[in-house]
Parts: sequence; C-alpha cells; structure tokens
Amino acid sequence: MANKSRADVRRSVHTRIRKKVKGTTERPRLAIYRSTNHIYAQIIDDVSGKTLASASTLEKAFKGKTGGNVGAAEAIGKMIAERAKGAGVEEVVFDRGGYVYHGRVKALIDASREAGLNKNGGNGAAAKKSDAKAEAPAEEKAEAPKKAKKKTKAEAPKKEKKAKKEEKAEAEETPAEESAKSEEE
Repeated sequence: MANKSRADVRRSVHTRIRKKVKGTTERPRLAIYRSTNHIYAQIIDDVSGKTLASASTLEKAFKGKTGGNVGAAEAIGKMIAERAKGAGVEEVVFDRGGYVYHGRVKALIDASREAGLNKNGGNGAAAKKSDAKAEAPAEEKAEAPKKAKKKTKAEAPKKEKKAKKEEKAEAEETPAEESAKSEEE
C-alpha cells in the first residue's frame, strides 16, 4: 500500500465522519475547512443541498489580518453564529472536516456556541435522552436496580481479605457470647 499524504488521510477521516453526520432542515451541518492561512465555515442543509450561511477569513472585514490563528477562528465562529441566527438556525450539527478537534477548529466551534448556536445542549440525541429521563417519574427511578461495579484486579483481593477478617471476627465472638450466656445463668 502506498504512503498517504496528510491531505489524503484527512479526506478519508472526513468521509468516515460524513457517513454519520448529516445536516437536516431542522439541524443543518456546520462544516469547517482550514488551510494554512485561512479558515472557512459554512452552514449547509444537506436535504435541500443549499448553503444557508458562510463566513471566512477571506472577507473584507479581515483584509490585512491573518486568518491562520486561533483569534481569527474565534471571530469566524461568532460571525457564523450571527449569520445562522439571521437565517433562522438555532441548532447545528458540527462537522470538523476530518481535522482534530483542537486549536483553530475547537476555537471556532466554542465561539459559535458562546454566540448562541446549540444553546439547548448541542447534541440532539443526548438532549432527547435527557428529556426522556426528566419525564420519567421519580418512583420509577428509585425502583430501578443499581448496576454492580466490575471488580478490578486490585479490588478483588482486598475484598476477599476483608471478608475473611469478618468471618474470623464472627467466629471469635461466638465462643465469647456463649461463655457470657453461661455466666448469666
């Protein structure tokens, strides 16, 4: 197998991500692309195949400034959030574009969250699960059995030793109790 370049690896990771991440009309996809000198963000409705909003460091507002740093990524995150709200979008699905969630990508996503995107928790599946838990009565929660913790290798011998000590203590108490009962009679 031939050696892959960084760009090829990123593209293959991105295609793997795109199999799972789909933008709908209710929750469009916030796609991020970064180059060495610039960063780009688009809000895309995959159902209709349209871009609802976009922002990048190539715009006139960034003329003369570098777009290859965390500060520029934060500014783009705020800008894309404002434009998304203008387009009527409150919730998005984040598509990191095959990049590691670190540095400029993380700064852009965090800034967009701070500016108002995904205020209700962000992850739709997690938000639905938490809503379902909130709706369940407290009585049902109390009746649910607790899951047993898995014993680690270090915990197992300690518990065995403790159980043996307790057994010895009980065995020692039994003759003493018998002698105390006989003295009382």
